[in-house]
Amino acid sequence: MDTESPAPLPPAVFHILMVLADDDRHGYAIIQAIADRTGGRVRIGPATLYRSLQRMLEDGLVEERRERPAPDEDDERRRYYAVSDLGRRVLAAETRRLEAAVSEAKRKNVLKAKA
Repeated sequence: MDTESPAPLPPAVFHILMVLADDDRHGYAIIQAIADRTGGRVRIGPATLYRSLQRMLEDGLVEERRERPAPDEDDERRRYYAVSDLGRRVLAAETRRLEAAVSEAKRKNVLKAKA
């Protein structure tokens, strides 16, 4: 995957990487964290999440973690995910791409209401 001039990431992938950049999480915790950090504006369902994670695993953006929480805090059915080094580079590149797009929109006064 090219981190210098990547294609735009699908929104679900961007949000998953953002959440995993903070900490390893299992699937349901990823869904909750995305909703929390976006104030509920972005919600990802289980099908979208697990399809995205499968693709991200194949592309090397995330890794499945073998380390687990203490047994009394864990459910053995859960799979834990972490962002990989490649995933961090891709997330940084996507953030720069989005920053440039927002800068251009501001330069063109896109947000100013026309009278």
